[in-house]
Amino acid sequence: MSRRRPLDGVLVVALEQAVAAPLATCRLADAGARVLKIERDRGDFARHYDDAAGGESAYFAWLNRGKESIVLDIKDDADRPLLDRLLARADVFVQNLAPGAAARAGVGSETVRRRHPRLVTCDVSGYGEHGPYRDRRAYDLLVQAESGLTSITGRPEGPGRVGVSACDIAAGLYAHGAILEALLLRERTGAGSAIQVSLFDSMADWMTVPLLHHDYAGLEWRRVGLAHPTIAPYGAYRVADGSEVLIAVQNDEEFRRLAGTVLDDAALADDPRFRTNSDRVAYREALDLVIGRRLAKSSREALARRLDGARIAWGAVSTVADLSRHPQLRRTSLETPHGTIEVPAPPAIVDGERPSLGRVPALGEHTAAIRREFARAVSDPTER
Repeated sequence: MSRRRPLDGVLVVALEQAVAAPLATCRLADAGARVLKIERDRGDFARHYDDAAGGESAYFAWLNRGKESIVLDIKDDADRPLLDRLLARADVFVQNLAPGAAARAGVGSETVRRRHPRLVTCDVSGYGEHGPYRDRRAYDLLVQAESGLTSITGRPEGPGRVGVSACDIAAGLYAHGAILEALLLRERTGAGSAIQVSLFDSMADWMTVPLLHHDYAGLEWRRVGLAHPTIAPYGAYRVADGSEVLIAVQNDEEFRRLAGTVLDDAALADDPRFRTNSDRVAYREALDLVIGRRLAKSSREALARRLDGARIAWGAVSTVADLSRHPQLRRTSLETPHGTIEVPAPPAIVDGERPSLGRVPALGEHTAAIRREFARAVSDPTER
């Protein structure tokens, strides 16, 4: 007998594209929800980003497993009744269309929740439903720049982009969490909720620490590359073979262990420049010079043994190729329309098990079956 999943029986209608909203509904599908993904006749444009994953778009394969794809034109008078029937039976409705598009199409959250008060709606946008930027189109890198993330990312000579879609991912995970909370609340009250999540708000939350430093301490975080702006030593150091090892020291006692056990210089911890973390940050360049000179003579293997012996946190500065062969990487198989690929296994392990992954749908693969299933109107508006 297969293990029952937390969201078995939950129906999600997703009018979605790209990354943020599909990430939220992907996680719902992993937990057992039935996700009906509504696509245009050209499909979610993420289908066409690339064909890197064995002929499938890498983004699309990652974010759309376990869903059913139906091609539907929400502006077409012949298709609108079907969309209305889908929403009448749904538990959750997620959309991330362009600003105002859902409302113009008659499926804005206020409209559909008036008809279906038990429905949980989630609108994912770039800048939110209010404020001077509400009508702006937004993509991940634009919001990385607008939110100040790029100003603290990169090396001193210039800002950099976080190498993955950080704003999209943040918004998708916030949306996922808010949807689960709304479903729990509905169990207690019988009423749905209207959720709004924006990429900008999500990244602003992630930027809280540098923002507080700016607002209350007058400190602008510098771009420090592979280092930490407010903790030292916390950064990458080159060893004898030319590779880099990243070392993280979190407190003064750890620094003493680093100095005495790893660097063979216990007196370093009593140097007035390096006694506290604040001192070490103020004299970071001098400290990095001392540490760098000593570690440059060490082999990576010998350094690893000393760091582990001193209980100092460290990590290799890996490439994607290194990740691909990393001994800690856990993979699982994913079926796509172009064949089977291997992807990282879902992070959460529950009762010793990771969720099994549903297959990635072809464009419109389930259109005919869904049209037949939802051909009749719902007589009871609370039917699910």
